[in-house]
Amino acid sequence: MKSLLNTALGLSMGVATATTAFADGHATELTIAIVNNGHMINMQTVAEAYTEETGVTLNWVSLEEGVLREQVTSDTATGGGQYDIINIGMQEAPIWGAAGWIEPLEFSAEYDVDDMLPAMRNGLSAEGVLYAAPFYGESSMVMYRSDLTEAAGVSIADNDSWDNVMAAAAAMHDPDNGVYGACLRGKPGWGDNMAFVTTMVNSFGGAWFDADMRPALDSDEWKAAVEFYVELLGTYGPPGSEGNSFNEILALYNEGKCGLWIDATIAASFLEVDGVAYAQSPNAGNPVGANWLWAWAMAVPTGTDNTDEAKAFIEWATSKAYIEAVGNHPDFGWGSVPTGTRTSTYAIPEFQAAAAFADAELAAINSAAPEATDIKPYVGVQFAAIPEFPEVGTAVAQEIAAALSGAKSVDEALAAAQSAADAIMSEAGYY
Repeated sequence: MKSLLNTALGLSMGVATATTAFADGHATELTIAIVNNGHMINMQTVAEAYTEETGVTLNWVSLEEGVLREQVTSDTATGGGQYDIINIGMQEAPIWGAAGWIEPLEFSAEYDVDDMLPAMRNGLSAEGVLYAAPFYGESSMVMYRSDLTEAAGVSIADNDSWDNVMAAAAAMHDPDNGVYGACLRGKPGWGDNMAFVTTMVNSFGGAWFDADMRPALDSDEWKAAVEFYVELLGTYGPPGSEGNSFNEILALYNEGKCGLWIDATIAASFLEVDGVAYAQSPNAGNPVGANWLWAWAMAVPTGTDNTDEAKAFIEWATSKAYIEAVGNHPDFGWGSVPTGTRTSTYAIPEFQAAAAFADAELAAINSAAPEATDIKPYVGVQFAAIPEFPEVGTAVAQEIAAALSGAKSVDEALAAAQSAADAIMSEAGYY
């Protein structure tokens, strides 16, 4: 088996370190909490080679995105020690690292941390210290059925206007034949419906908070964006959209039921229908923040008793060798490698040949703008990098879902959202 691992993965420093660490019979079992997305699920298969080489047993806890965030946050904040490795993202990593909840990460020279895309490395660091390693990274973009747009006589351009996107969705919408013009996230959650809605708000010139960090959900920009979102998805989306997140829409798209989908660039590697084309995210006059920036990353909670072993696994699972292993794996291939993390991935000829989305994905990631601006006085695109944001975002998400379902008007939903967010930020002492 050792020769197989060396051939498939290369004998990375992570594997060598792990083998040494376990030579004394110390803990050989790691519990890993992962989001139930395709690349993470694939890792369970690829990592069988890691177990055979090192003797490390890997216990996988695969959870839906919202449930993962709740469980991981609770366990990590209290030092519970339930998990040795956790999936977290850019919202949590710098904050949790600075708070001492997760371990700093240092890797071997062979790992080549400088190969990480700057947006990913910066977003997972605090004060220059890396606290989580990106397993895959993403922005957002339009994925649309070019056969349907051509048949309908419409087109979707890079950075198109929302009005043109609405017109394209309307032209493709054919519910009698099971095709819906637009499939968009509607399930409530700060990383679910609000990830998409926030980019819409940004593109309309709005932001979560004003210069004094007071919630700005009662602004004209929020109202215009949310009204447009409710009209677009309510008129041209599938029934029950308020329950749809990434995995639900991916299934709909692969069943041929979506004309266009604006979501994570990583989705492109899982699309199975023919004729998919890509465009940079639309906007309503303000392109800054129209596409999000995110990484599902791996971190080590300070509550684990298996710190060294956990870091060794992360070094292996986020390495160049791992990407090569997926690309060469008989069950996966180069179109299924985790992307959005390393510059070198986009230079691999086999990947370029297999991934028609590569250039569009990289352009979206490189154009994302997490920096604070005059409009947006906080770091983050589809989130605000402050400890209170998950609570604020979750409360607002419920109200937006209520507007989408018709349980509330947009005005009622935004008024309730503003009130909830104001209470949270006031109690936190921002003003």
